[in-house]
Parts: sequence; structure tokens; C-alpha cells
Amino acid sequence: MSNVVLNRIVKLLVLFAVAFGLVSILCIGALFVISGGRPIDFVQTQWIRFQLSGREAELDTPISTDETPIRFIVNPGDTPRVIANNLYIDGLIADPDLFVDYVRVTNLDVQLEAGTYFLTRAQSLRQIAAALTDSRSSQIVFTILEGWRIEEIAAAIDANGRFGFTGDEFLSYTMRGASIPADFAAFVDLPANASLEGFLYPDTYQLPASVTAEELRDILLDTFTERVTAENLAQAAADQGLSLYEAATLASIIQREAVHPDEHPLISSVYRNRLSIGMKLDADPTVQYAIGFANGRWWSPLTIADYSNVISPYNTYLNNGLPPSPIANAAITAIRAAIYPQPSDYYFFRARCSGDGYHNFARTFEEHLANAC
Repeated sequence: MSNVVLNRIVKLLVLFAVAFGLVSILCIGALFVISGGRPIDFVQTQWIRFQLSGREAELDTPISTDETPIRFIVNPGDTPRVIANNLYIDGLIADPDLFVDYVRVTNLDVQLEAGTYFLTRAQSLRQIAAALTDSRSSQIVFTILEGWRIEEIAAAIDANGRFGFTGDEFLSYTMRGASIPADFAAFVDLPANASLEGFLYPDTYQLPASVTAEELRDILLDTFTERVTAENLAQAAADQGLSLYEAATLASIIQREAVHPDEHPLISSVYRNRLSIGMKLDADPTVQYAIGFANGRWWSPLTIADYSNVISPYNTYLNNGLPPSPIANAAITAIRAAIYPQPSDYYFFRARCSGDGYHNFARTFEEHLANAC
């Protein structure tokens, strides 16, 4: 082979090597751009992908079938490794290395969000990783029913299982002796040392998973304030010589008496008529409320003897006027009805014999007796 031919071959090999190097650099750069600028070792990533391909069952198989919610917190700055280790400690995943590898090759590692989550051992590793990319998905949906007393709200907190506090802790912010926000106490004319019964507004709430007992209390009070203020009911009550506290007290009785909201104004009329002539309210829910303090059972059926044997300032069969405080937490329809009763000359009502939840109303006691089933 001549020197000329040999030189040409050498030059071609050099050009090929240079071209190959340039192409390699371009490919690596392209991979860097495609990966979002993350300094990932392409070969290592492909090796991890290959390993994961043989572990699909582990990615999709939960630790157990236990669906009990587990509160899990991702703090700002937590790395995938820290998150994986915490998941392992909480018994949510079996292999922290598998979690780290999975979120890395799927790019979920840059999508993991700080926040409070509720996970279960019935979720697979793949499902848990996806859940940790959206902190909003762990919001607590919490419903307070119209007519519940504070203790029932506390029981619902415990039954929910997703709060970071207990029902007893919530009671410590809402029962007698609790420190109440001064602006709210002034707004509703709250007596000294009174509980917040009657002002924890019933509704369905979307709450952040990190909500505290004090924050929940304030959310409920703010909702009450917003609903009442929107209709200027505080001023309307004052115009009739009622404090907002008295209006909420009457509203709580109306709420417990009525099954159907469209009856609220007429039931309110009966009670307002009785109050105007100094007649006792004779309201069953007030006696039930008093009994609840004694036996811890809320809204127990009454016996005839209870009307005279339950010695309590809440027993409106024995005491004139309104009870000392609200007996439940009423919705805006009952609060509005307490302030704006339907005009009538009724003084009595009793449940219809049809059992449909509606009532028959009477002007006299004789008419009332005639409405008996």
C-alpha cells in the first residue's frame, strides 16, 4: 500500500472520529434539553428503566388492603430520598430505593409538592408517587349538619379521621372558658365565659389538610359572620330589640323543631307570640339539650316526666323566656326566621299525623288538642 493511500485512510479515520465526537456531543446536548436541563446520566437512567421493567408488580402492589388514612407531611425542601425514607418509616412503601428510582425516571421527582397528605397502605407505590404531586388532592371535606350541638361536631372530627387534632382539642377552643376572638364576641354580644354554641356555622367545608383546631373554629365563625352580615341581620335584630345572641338562641330552637326549612318562619311566629305575652316556650329541644349534659346522649326522646323532672335553666317548660344560650348551630334560614317570623296568631303546633315532618298549627289550646292523632 502506497504512502498516499495510507495517508488518505488516516485522514478519513480522523474525520470520522471528529464527526462521531461532534454527533455524540450534539446527542448528549439534545438529551440534556429534552430532560429539561437536568444533569441526568443517560446511561444510568436507561439502566434504571431496564431494572424497573422487571419490577412492575412491586410498583403496582400495595403494602396491604388497609384503607385507614395516614397523615403524611412533605416539608419544603424535602428531597425524594427523604420523602422515600419517611414513606418507608410510616409503612406506606416497602422499598425506598424503588420509590427514588421510579420518581427519577418518570420526572416526578421535580413535581413532588410540599404539603400535608392523607395516604393509605392500600395505595401502590405508583399511586402514592402521583398523589404527592398535588397537595390539593388531600383537602378535607367536612360537613356540619344543621342543628348539631358542639359535641356532635367534635364527634364528627374524630370520625373523619383526617384531622391533625382531636374533637376534644376542638372543644377546648369552643366550649365555656375558651379564649374567644374579641371581635366576634362583640359582634354577637357573647356573654362572658359563654361557649360558641350556636355560632359554628353548619355547612360543607373544603379544608386544607394542615388545618388546626383553632383555624377550623375561626373558619366556622367567619362563615357565620359572612352569612349574617350579607343580610344585615344583626341590625335587623337590634331594630326589634333583640341581640344577635338572643336571635341565635331562638334560631337554634327553631332549627331543632323544624324538619322542613319552609316551616321556620311559622314556628318562629309561635315562639315570638309566646314570648310577647310572657308564656313559656315549652320547647322540647331545650329539655333534650339539658338531658344531654347529664347522660351524654344528644337529642334523646322525652318522656312526660322529663318536662317537670329535668331541673335546668334550659328547661323551657319550667322557666320563662329564652334558655341561657343557643342549644344547637342553626342555618341561615332559621336565623332569618327568628328575626323575621311569619305574622300569625298561632300559639301552638304539633306534628302532623301523616308523619311527613310538617306541623299543624293552632290558635287556642282547644284547637291544639283537636290536632292530636
